[in-house]
Amino acid sequence: MSDDAHKELNRLRDEIREHDRRYYVLADASISDREYDRLLERVRELETQHPERITPDSPTQRVGGEPLTGFEHVEHAVPMLSVDNTYDESQLREFDQRIQKRLEGDAYAYLVDAKIDGVAISLTYEDGLLTLAATRGDGATGDDVTANCRAIQSVPLRLSGSNVPKLIDIRGEIYWPRAAFDAYNEQRIANGEAPFANPRNATTGTLKQLDPSKVVGRGLAFSAHGVGRLEPLDDFPDSNLELYELMRSWGIALYRNVQCVNSIDAAIDICNAFSKQRATLGYEVDGMVLKIDSRKQRERLGFTSRYPRWCIAYKYEAEQGESVLLDVDFQVGKLGTITPRARMEPVQLAGTTVRHASLHNFDQVERLDVRIGDTIIVEKAGEIIPQVVRVVIEKRPKNAKPIERPTICPACGSSVEQDEGGVYLRCTSIDCVAQRKERLTYFCHRDQMDIEGAGKVLIEQLVDAGLIKDCADFYSLHQKRDQVAAIERMGEQSTDNFLAGVETSKQKPLSKLLAALNIRFVGGSTATAIAEHFENIDAVMSASIEELLEVDGVGDELAASVHAFFENRANRDVIRRLRDAGVNVTQPKKTTDAKGPFAGLTVVVTGTLEELTRNKAHELIESLGGTVTKSISKKTDLLVAGTKAGSKLAKAEKLGVEVIDESEFIRRTNS
Repeated sequence: MSDDAHKELNRLRDEIREHDRRYYVLADASISDREYDRLLERVRELETQHPERITPDSPTQRVGGEPLTGFEHVEHAVPMLSVDNTYDESQLREFDQRIQKRLEGDAYAYLVDAKIDGVAISLTYEDGLLTLAATRGDGATGDDVTANCRAIQSVPLRLSGSNVPKLIDIRGEIYWPRAAFDAYNEQRIANGEAPFANPRNATTGTLKQLDPSKVVGRGLAFSAHGVGRLEPLDDFPDSNLELYELMRSWGIALYRNVQCVNSIDAAIDICNAFSKQRATLGYEVDGMVLKIDSRKQRERLGFTSRYPRWCIAYKYEAEQGESVLLDVDFQVGKLGTITPRARMEPVQLAGTTVRHASLHNFDQVERLDVRIGDTIIVEKAGEIIPQVVRVVIEKRPKNAKPIERPTICPACGSSVEQDEGGVYLRCTSIDCVAQRKERLTYFCHRDQMDIEGAGKVLIEQLVDAGLIKDCADFYSLHQKRDQVAAIERMGEQSTDNFLAGVETSKQKPLSKLLAALNIRFVGGSTATAIAEHFENIDAVMSASIEELLEVDGVGDELAASVHAFFENRANRDVIRRLRDAGVNVTQPKKTTDAKGPFAGLTVVVTGTLEELTRNKAHELIESLGGTVTKSISKKTDLLVAGTKAGSKLAKAEKLGVEVIDESEFIRRTNS
């Protein structure tokens, strides 16, 4: 690479980082999305021409490598403790009195910061480069989610500006902005997938994705609220407010309206004022946090076993609204579960208009004693579908109508029954049209057979047109291509894409098919365990309950469910038709070498490997007779340590576990 090209590459990377800082930290975008994309494309072009110049902190390197097989546990150098909280203003004053007493009359100030409702995270930067992102976990140990956090645009891969610390642990929250969350849910619904319940839980699930590429496009964001380690400490101000300004200059996003005040009264005024503003924000905030500004005073105040003594969260009660119950809809799920849903007069909650609310189940309806015509209190604590929490009995009209449990399925008219020992009411018919649509949609989901284009709307249209009744019918649709193309909003290209997706799905392993069949209690991991144990569908269908119980992770209830499913003649006929259509019904066991170099050994891999991916190393260990685990214990026989091995290496040495490097590991795999 010429000097001019090298200078251009560095200049473009710095320019992109500055645009990221202006967008995510200052909320002051200086160029259009198209101009930004042109800069990024030019960086990709230069890196393609000169791959030796690709660096880990390049803006093109947010996602890369193979999917993970699991998350390593990492120890926090400074524990990530929870924050004590209260809903009571008087307890804030009691907290302030304790501060006064412990600081013995010294002057102090409070930082008042928004408590974003997200997932706590610690980002470690060494010499400005992001080297680790870890969840809180139990406070002492969390999960290494670095690969997924690198895919979040507002997490800088390298700190910019001057006076960047040699080492810093930045503490904050990963959250899902409401607009991005709603847009993603709309897409899920259009694809026939269930919407995520709320941003916080969905953020947790996103950070647990083993494939970082699935994090891209969801629009997650990061906001800092503090610091763990900071080295060299003496180079930085005692005031955290001043440190916040430095962090912003490095490209770290923080809550923009953090304030520093000198009295508890002023802090409480900020909390009360903010309670009226938070609904206008584009993300979930469930309170404010009061923190002593001075680092040295924080050190004097110290910690309890669970909380820092220098901060407290003032949380807001879940937002509630009053409405009138107009009617109750009964929705039927893929396993026949009948769920009551309130239909009510529109009410404003958390900045959105709400017309429906969950009643969960019919036991809950009876506990609430809710009736049609009642004035109800609806609560929205981050949920996408709010819930009815109580009835305003004094406003009950004389003609309020009790909600009766359905005695027949609202979709197909079949009989219903209560779960034995449970709270759910279910339709008993396997021919229920509502269940059929839900089951077929589930069959096509990306986590099951992954049929492209088979969203909920298309499935309903195919069922209503009489083109499919069960999952085996998908594989004869090519014979009815013209009828499929005639469906509203399909057309020639969409039809071809959909039918190609059906054909591609035939190659999915048995585990995906088992997961897609809607067998009660059988999820993805259980389906994989069963498929690898029996290897083909015939062995699964003929297995006794006792034989199913031999599968790792299968208990009595699950074994009985699988056995009953395959005893059903109609289900066996569907399997026959799937096989006849060419759908794969096998899955070979993972082969292992009982005499391999790792036979009988429990092995942990840690640190960064240069020649192999972590997944490949795990595969080699298992194929050569070893068992892979994530954490070091007395049962560990061998640690394969790459660079930056960290705490696992220290623990292995302390326990006397054999430690080898990557080159020795490769030598043993080839021996």
